[in-house]
Amino acid sequence: MAHINRRFIDKHWMVYIIRGVLASAFGLIAMFGMMGDLQMMVTLIGVFLLFMGIVDSFSALNAASKRRGWVNSVIDAVIDVAVAMILLLFASGDIIMSLITIAAYTIISGVIDIFHGFLSTVDPTDRFIRVLAGILGCVMGAVIINAGDFDILTFIRFFGAYMLVVGVTSMIYGVHNRAQNIEDKVARKEARQKTVRKKSKKSRK
Repeated sequence: MAHINRRFIDKHWMVYIIRGVLASAFGLIAMFGMMGDLQMMVTLIGVFLLFMGIVDSFSALNAASKRRGWVNSVIDAVIDVAVAMILLLFASGDIIMSLITIAAYTIISGVIDIFHGFLSTVDPTDRFIRVLAGILGCVMGAVIINAGDFDILTFIRFFGAYMLVVGVTSMIYGVHNRAQNIEDKVARKEARQKTVRKKSKKSRK
């Protein structure tokens, strides 16, 4: 089994699955909801990120109580909530500011994903998924900045496709982490049983 750095992923698999479900739902709505109003789309993105921030906040509280992995969740929660507030309160009606904010969010999130992909685990599946999502975030951020030539519907569908990819990769990551967590528990149980058997043999001697 690959070594797992529990400061980042132990016990947090459900958070990734929830984030994945939210991102996938948003991606499908953006791709097939046929919304031609970019401002409405920006508002939807703000609401979506607010929900993501709430999920990350609960994750941070849970991780803090166990004294491990809480920094990751706090960073994600702060970024999600901050960008949501900017989109919902300060960028309302200003499409240019909204696009710059969304671009900055995707780039920052991408960099964070790449960073965690190389530090949170040496497991090749986990690393590939996080780094892939990170690269897509950076690319998407650059595309949004240059999205002036896109019509509104194309922009919505393109961003929706990106969020759908993020959602799917998050769910795969969560399911894989759950499997790792189960494997770790089984290994710990077997190690304890082995220790008990050794002590039992020694006591008989």
